[in-house]
Amino acid sequence: MQKIGITGSIGSGKSIVCKIFEQLDVPVYYADERAKILMISNAEIIRKVKLLFGYESYTETGELNRKHISDIAFNNKDLLTQLNRIVHPIVFKDFDNWLLEKEQLKVKYIIKEAALMFETDSYKKLDKFIVVTAPMELRINRTMQRDSISKEQVISRMNNQLSQEEKLANADYEIINDEQISLIEQVYTLHQQLNK
Repeated sequence: MQKIGITGSIGSGKSIVCKIFEQLDVPVYYADERAKILMISNAEIIRKVKLLFGYESYTETGELNRKHISDIAFNNKDLLTQLNRIVHPIVFKDFDNWLLEKEQLKVKYIIKEAALMFETDSYKKLDKFIVVTAPMELRINRTMQRDSISKEQVISRMNNQLSQEEKLANADYEIINDEQISLIEQVYTLHQQLNK
């Protein structure tokens, strides 16, 4: 079973591409979604995040105070690095456990979706990489609409990731999500290649 990583810059549309793969019965591990779940359910993460960002990192009901954390982390690279060091190792273990379940399915390949792949060590456990690309303005507009944030905030977040060009340099495959070329056709063609 091949382990395929899928990544892309913020606003590139990784999630929609993954949903198409799922329609083709490909198991997809959403690292960023799992991280959000683990950040409110894993006692070790909760304790360390509170130490790093203060008790206001969580609401009284135990929800993550995303605005508080992102306002601090995206403006302080050192704190963002420390946050990633807390969360990523536990997400890696979670992925390994998920993989053991999926191996029983005897599929040709699975997909791991993550915004930060080459920026972390997670790429070392994967066989090949897909990078989803889109023009800069489109990525900015999508993120502004999705997260209800300003253009400046989007650019600040982009500056904490590798550029689209740097991600592409490490890619085995590219899927272009520019709202011009058919995503379904691109995914289906790649699915046939990976299933050989």
